[in-house]
Amino acid sequence: MELQYLLFDFTDEEGGACSFDAMASVLPAGLVPLLGEVEAVLGWAHREFGAPSAEGGGAEWDFDLHAADERDVPLAISYDVPRARVILAAAPGRVTLTLPVTGSRLFGAAFRDAFPDPD
Repeated sequence: MELQYLLFDFTDEEGGACSFDAMASVLPAGLVPLLGEVEAVLGWAHREFGAPSAEGGGAEWDFDLHAADERDVPLAISYDVPRARVILAAAPGRVTLTLPVTGSRLFGAAFRDAFPDPD
């Protein structure tokens, strides 16, 4: 899947883990497509590698999802695994979202295949 809003920076760590970090800032018109991309990425990871570490410990991957409004005030945001949906508190104006995703080398290779860098 080609991502339009989430552009991930990749880091390969010496211990075998890897991380992908994305940040996107959108006006209200871009919020639904951005959340759709987050759902696609997290849904893919869950289908391919099971539950994240935060839900069961010892998993192949994990993530940390945050959002803030245009005044940099944190917004309540979460990922509902059973429904494969992002739940975000209402926010008028610009929303900035960060999504760090970490995992094993196997996860990292699969992630790069599923979400190739557009460059």
